[in-house]
Parts: sequence; structure tokens; C-alpha cells
Amino acid sequence: MKQNVVDSLLCGETAWDRLLKIMEILRSPGGCPWDREQTHLSIRGNLEEECGELLEAIDADDTDGMREELGDVLLEVLFHAGISEDAGDFSFDDVCDGICRKLIFRHPHVFAETQADTVEQVLDNWEELKIKEKGFADAREYLESTAKSLPALMRAAKIYKRALKRGLIEGYGAENRLENKIENKDEHEIFETVGRILFNIAGLASELNINSEQALYAYNEQFIKELLIK
Repeated sequence: MKQNVVDSLLCGETAWDRLLKIMEILRSPGGCPWDREQTHLSIRGNLEEECGELLEAIDADDTDGMREELGDVLLEVLFHAGISEDAGDFSFDDVCDGICRKLIFRHPHVFAETQADTVEQVLDNWEELKIKEKGFADAREYLESTAKSLPALMRAAKIYKRALKRGLIEGYGAENRLENKIENKDEHEIFETVGRILFNIAGLASELNINSEQALYAYNEQFIKELLIK
């Protein structure tokens, strides 16, 4: 009997339908005890781990690895949606509906009459529409909305870019002495130089027994507060 069920789940219909059915079986009363008792929090680390493995496959240009890891990430998405559906909060269909609406709203140059002929214009429009969509009350709320779960360095870059785009700060430009180190260099040399600078900063922090990630995380918060007090 079970073999018949397995056979039906490995052929027929679409792979998408089969995946949804498998998840439904695993979380059903007669399914897997472990799958049934999981919560958003208990599998949070799984999503983080699977995303990390996907990024490694991308960096290695490993297409077989990417195919596998994308499946693992998709599984985590379905898992979280299933947990929420059981709780009566939202379903996977709600998730799909939400992203469909967001994509249409944030691409008015495709689905409406807004003009955007360059990548830069598309990105500018995307950011402005995101601000409108989220209804941020002020600049502080906008900057603070940058996900705190991001690595501190990635979050710092996003905060800086947002502050720069909103005219809250001026770019480093010619006043920054570091520019002399990268002037007249090609893209690869600039990339390598910036990497070396960051590595040396991390090394200095290590010698001073300072956790560089925590230090930058704390300064991200301080930057927002000090910026908006001025």
C-alpha cells in the first residue's frame, strides 16, 4: 500500500503538485512526528543553513548543487507556510498571491505607464515604491527597517546606500583618502583592494580582542541615531 503511494508521488501530475502533496502527508496526523511538531522558530536555523549552502553553490558555479539547494530552500518556504496554515494565519497560496501583487506594484514600467529605460531608473523606482508600500513614517523608520538579521557588514552597506539616496549624508567622494588607493585601477583591482582593507580591519579587531561583527552591528544602530539627531 505504501509503495503505491510512493509510486504515485514520484510520477504523474506536476513535480510542484507532488511536492505539495508530500508536505501535506508529512505534516498530517499519520505522517512524520518530527515534521508535525516543528514551529517557525525551531526550523529558523534550517532556513539560514540552506540559504548559506545555496550561496556556496552559486559562488562555486555549481549548477547541480544549485538545483539541489534551491529545492532545500523551497522546502523550508513550504514548511513555514504549512505551519502558518495549520495555525490559521496564512496559506502558501496567500504567500504566492502576496508576491504576485508586489511584483506587479513594483514594476509599473512593465505593468503600468511609468517610464524606466535603465537599470538605475528601475532600482530607483523600486526603492521609492517600497517606501510608499511600507508606509514609513520618517527617515528613521526607513533606515531602521533594514533587516537586523543581515550580517552587520551587509546591513551597513544597505543603511549607507539608503541614507545616501535620501540625501541624509554625502558620499565619500574625493574627500576620502582611500580613493587614492583605488584611483586608476580596474574593477578587479578595486574589488581586491576593498577586500584587503576589510580583511585588515577584521585582523586589527581580532588582535584587539574585538568581535568585528558585533562592533559593526552596534555602530549601525549608533549611525542611524546620530544621523537623525543632526
